[in-house]
Amino acid sequence: MTAQHDQIPERALDWHRAGRGAVLATVIETWGSAPRPAGSQMVVDAEGRFMGSVSGGCVEGDVVMQAQEALRAGAPRLLRYGVADDTAFGLGLACGGRIQVLIEPVGAAWPEPLLADLVAARAARQPRLHAVDLAALQRRRIAGPQDPLWPQAQARARADRSGIEEGWFIAVHNPGLRLVIVGAVHIAQPLCQMARACGHEVVIIDPRSAFGSAARFPGERILDDWPDAALAALAPDARTAVVTLTHDPKLDDPAICAALAAPVFYLACLGSSRTHAQRLQRLAAAGVGQADLARIHAPAGLAIGAKSPAEIALSILAQMTQVLRQGG
Repeated sequence: MTAQHDQIPERALDWHRAGRGAVLATVIETWGSAPRPAGSQMVVDAEGRFMGSVSGGCVEGDVVMQAQEALRAGAPRLLRYGVADDTAFGLGLACGGRIQVLIEPVGAAWPEPLLADLVAARAARQPRLHAVDLAALQRRRIAGPQDPLWPQAQARARADRSGIEEGWFIAVHNPGLRLVIVGAVHIAQPLCQMARACGHEVVIIDPRSAFGSAARFPGERILDDWPDAALAALAPDARTAVVTLTHDPKLDDPAICAALAAPVFYLACLGSSRTHAQRLQRLAAAGVGQADLARIHAPAGLAIGAKSPAEIALSILAQMTQVLRQGG
């Protein structure tokens, strides 16, 4: 499930359509030790009720008041907050950083159809950029991968890094991260917990009922289909990672082939170097090309000397994060 704090555009559209009024507040720039990164959002209604955060609580009270005023005026505004000796625990940032916040009433600054398009794209797991001209706050556009803006902001999109470029604020709206684990083995238990803490939706695939049981993985989404069929139904995309943990070629190999047929950003397989060499021979014999074989990270995880299931899970998640943020 997607956390509520990641559903701010969706809540803003719902509140606007319900007649509650809605204002989006977005961190567009930070300096120093600001508590929330650029792109962080909250939504405020006409009564001052809100969801999300732009500062971890430091300036939310003033942002709510400013948002209500902007809603009544029907116009966007820019706010700046920093630390000052006499306001550090009032309207300042006690951490010492500074932030700039963009306030946008839905229906005025944010046209409802444009916001609806963004929400629909997010629901369909389609990446989008929201660009706002900071010299004329009413000028904005929603850009997808086919838009001329996309190549200029590709590095931002990959890194989930919203920010300002050439006088425009570029907000990155990527599909949520997903981790598909093939094999409900002991390493999968800490890996599920760690991955979710890092913002990944987790899906476990294992047709063996003794392994993929709710008793062993309470609250987890477990698919008992054959791995290639389960992956086909999940439609892995560029925001999906796949990790195979079974050591069983009958389960791992179909999953690997299905993952290689998709643009997953990370594919890793548990097993020793010898096991992986045998795996590569099987896959090559099955017609998998060298370029695809090179996409497989194996043995899975960074070489940190991991021993326990939790340490191995940590090494896998660290490598997965490295590939996501830095490529390779």
